[in-house]
Amino acid sequence: MYKQPTSNSRIVRRVKKRKLRKRIFFIAVPLLVFLSAFSYFTYLYITADSVFSKSYQDDGREKSELRDKVVNPSDDNVSVLIMGVDASDIRNNADNSRTDTMMVATLNIKEKSVKLLSIPRDSLVYIPFDGSETRINHAHSKGGTTAAVETVENLLNIPIDYWVKVNFNAFIDVVDAIDGIKVDVPYEFREQDSNDVAGAIHLLPGEQQLDGEEALALARTRKLDNDIERGKRQQEIIKAIVKKAVSMNSILKIDDVMEAVGSNMTTNMSFSDMKSFISYGTSGKNLKIDSYSLEGEDYWVYNPKRMYFWKLDEEKLVETKELLQQHLDVKSIATPNDASTTEHASPN
Repeated sequence: MYKQPTSNSRIVRRVKKRKLRKRIFFIAVPLLVFLSAFSYFTYLYITADSVFSKSYQDDGREKSELRDKVVNPSDDNVSVLIMGVDASDIRNNADNSRTDTMMVATLNIKEKSVKLLSIPRDSLVYIPFDGSETRINHAHSKGGTTAAVETVENLLNIPIDYWVKVNFNAFIDVVDAIDGIKVDVPYEFREQDSNDVAGAIHLLPGEQQLDGEEALALARTRKLDNDIERGKRQQEIIKAIVKKAVSMNSILKIDDVMEAVGSNMTTNMSFSDMKSFISYGTSGKNLKIDSYSLEGEDYWVYNPKRMYFWKLDEEKLVETKELLQQHLDVKSIATPNDASTTEHASPN
């Protein structure tokens, strides 16, 4: 006679085991995913802390002299001077290099917006460090970061709260770490590479995928246009890098990006300061970056040889100052040499 299986029977035990395995599966898989993600982001955090802490350089300033109090990027509008130094191992000129690129970014915490200003490298300005009037890219070679910051503050009449200085290798390595960027090349040209090999880079016009060396060549060249167009290209390249870096395809390569930047960068931003800027990219809307440049005209001086400068348009310069001051919500402060110095006939 057939007996009804009891709770201790083999069939019942098998059913219970199957149900238990299902429960374990549905609990274990999400838990494993969570732990993996937690471990990865913990690794990224530790890596970022280590990498960027090594990049930190105390410049001796608690705050800009144009600030009444110390700023906190978590609560205040701040500015960042971005310097691309014309330095490399080949040139062995890290300590006295000129700035190949100078940009000022102002960040408005309430609007979560950024204004990015390119300063043409040949702009004729007053350099407070030694009282000279010459191209702005000479400031760093004369007095390092301090001289560059003072010169930009004097020119724009805004506080420079933070600065970031990178060399050619950082630019190349970051672009390569995110597997290149898509940029519109305006014309065909040949340019030297980071090792100063003439004509090593050859690009054709049109939108295309560029690696690090190619992107650097596009950012540096000005053979067929001028410094203003060069600044615009650099802004578009930076935007392309930011867009690619925050895309899902690049998230798992963030550690490579950090290593690329960290080993080729110095900054007065602490790791804590850097974390404060994350809110600009996670505000729930697309980060708004408006691009600007300092307008002017070609200016030649014979002293005694023929020298080229970019003479800034004074009216446009005043408009730019006011624009940045409003974005930072700071008042105009009279600086020792706030007036134009480009009328002088004999810059250094």
